[in-house]
Amino acid sequence: MASIPLGDLLRHHADRKPPGAPALIYPTTTVSWRELEQRVRPRSRFYQSLGVARDDRVAIALPNGVDFHEAAFATWTLGATPAAVSSRLPDHEFAALMDLIKPRLVVGATPSEMPANVAAVRGEAAGTASDDAPLAAEVATYWKAMCSGGSTGRPKIIVDHMRGEYDPDAPGLHSLLQIPNDGVLLNPGPLYHNGPFLFSSLALFAGSTVVGMERFDAEETLRLIERHRVNWLSLVPTMMHRIWALPPAVRERYDLSSLKVMLHMAAPCPPWLKQAWIEWLGAERIWEIYAGTEGYGATFIRGDEWLAHRGSVGRPARAQIRVVGEDGSLCPPGEVGELFFVPDGAASASHYLGAEQKANAQGWLSLGDLGYIDADGYVYLADRRTDLIIRGGANIYPAEIEAALDEHPAVRSSIVVGLPCEEMGARAHAIVEPAEGASIDLAELRAFLAERLVTYKLPESYEISETPLRDDAGKARRSALREERVAWLAQGRAFKLGEPA
Repeated sequence: MASIPLGDLLRHHADRKPPGAPALIYPTTTVSWRELEQRVRPRSRFYQSLGVARDDRVAIALPNGVDFHEAAFATWTLGATPAAVSSRLPDHEFAALMDLIKPRLVVGATPSEMPANVAAVRGEAAGTASDDAPLAAEVATYWKAMCSGGSTGRPKIIVDHMRGEYDPDAPGLHSLLQIPNDGVLLNPGPLYHNGPFLFSSLALFAGSTVVGMERFDAEETLRLIERHRVNWLSLVPTMMHRIWALPPAVRERYDLSSLKVMLHMAAPCPPWLKQAWIEWLGAERIWEIYAGTEGYGATFIRGDEWLAHRGSVGRPARAQIRVVGEDGSLCPPGEVGELFFVPDGAASASHYLGAEQKANAQGWLSLGDLGYIDADGYVYLADRRTDLIIRGGANIYPAEIEAALDEHPAVRSSIVVGLPCEEMGARAHAIVEPAEGASIDLAELRAFLAERLVTYKLPESYEISETPLRDDAGKARRSALREERVAWLAQGRAFKLGEPA
């Protein structure tokens, strides 16, 4: 079958599925494929009446829900590019993103927030078009544009170069990710992040039902898997940690036998946590992917393969990876350097708005991550170059310390940042979020870490945070946290064993 415009895929699936077959299941709403297709029609005509045309960008600033998907498909029907944006951004961040996106329409904002030449509508607004016949779908040059704070904290937009069309019967991207045709996918993450947006969209493109969560909840995730016989699930390590922190009796209460793939991504997974999930669900169901929104390439590894190459994120797919040292030369197996994706000669996968891609003289592309490749070709991550802490000439990778901290039963999440140190150049500072109902004894926590980390890697100061450190997608604003604490130090505040003085 030839590729179908994204705006026609709902009708394609509605025509071949049984009446009433669900496309979307949310806590208060279930929508069939036919209903979804019919609901998108007036919305696409409404957006068209507001001036949206082929290759315009439409910013979607909506929470998880049916309205989000309707807005995306209405945008694709017009051959425009959806740009997913958090609905909870403060005004100055929202304005900065709009300045980069330059949308024709913002869905979810109020008109007073936008320049006069940009239309803005509420999320549920679909207009009152008298003609609800389907439009002839256009094909966008670029199918999505995703927002990223980037390692510097400055926003950028990553524009994906896949065209706005898809063949659900071909072995495409959904097949590479093992998303089934006519299956059931559960999305627990916020749709303004690339992973949840990508996986949910591909599932709908392929004809699978998407069960969506408005917000992540550990036990509710297990309940939904059982209730809807979910086949495919993606989690970030933060979510995995919260599910594993449930009492064993709660975890074992639910029937997860329908689940074929649990894919984790977005951040390094502590080896102890991955081991626990492998022992719980079975190695053949646990998959990991290392990739970026930029689409330069990816690595994959299944649980049983990981057990033989503990700590690896797998071997490359759709690209080669090279490890490059500080002097620009290739690193031998086992030596840490910056990871570069070597394009396969195909057209570029994406471009930035608001930033420049990082490429070396050979045109190899980097996400800024450090790591190494072993003699068997397996990739291992160390950390992001921008997060690296260099203490007296020794490299300290925050992810390693965070993995040790998160293993402690009283810790829900942690962020480690480098702070200035006159003697050593930089030192590690740990910000720790306690688990619900837990209190942290820092002396005991230090002893716990001392059994897992060499002395120079131990944090030299600690801080207890009563607010969440990561969002529902496991993301943290590490640069902003560091800058805030550097400012505190400049104001004369000092960190002791616990809280800032």
